[in-house]
Amino acid sequence: MKVLTIKQPWAALIIKGYKKYEFRSWKTNYRGKILIHAGMTIEKNASQTYKNYNLKYCQGMIIGEATLIDCILINADFNQKLNNINPQVYGQNDHTNLYAWQLENIIEYSKPIPCKGKLGLWNFEGDVK
Repeated sequence: MKVLTIKQPWAALIIKGYKKYEFRSWKTNYRGKILIHAGMTIEKNASQTYKNYNLKYCQGMIIGEATLIDCILINADFNQKLNNINPQVYGQNDHTNLYAWQLENIIEYSKPIPCKGKLGLWNFEGDVK
């Protein structure tokens, strides 16, 4: 199964449904189910910025899954659209010229799976349920 490692709080925001786009400097042609792996790093000031979201920051664990349905090169108009959706989640940075990986069918696992993350889109060989 394909896996994407994501820093916190971004992984938690995805799993809780607040973030439907993950940003990368590279595109992928892959479409389908991916596992969401919470990396070992927590973004500085994240707990303060997203304190009202009551997020749990698991680290070094697969915390859920999603379906990757599209990979969109972000222009200024799309960047503004994202900011209008949720300025707190999407408005912290300018995402122009990055790729937005559009995620749907997000499922949070009740029992996260401990494992080391990797760079890029990687494969997990273990059981997920």
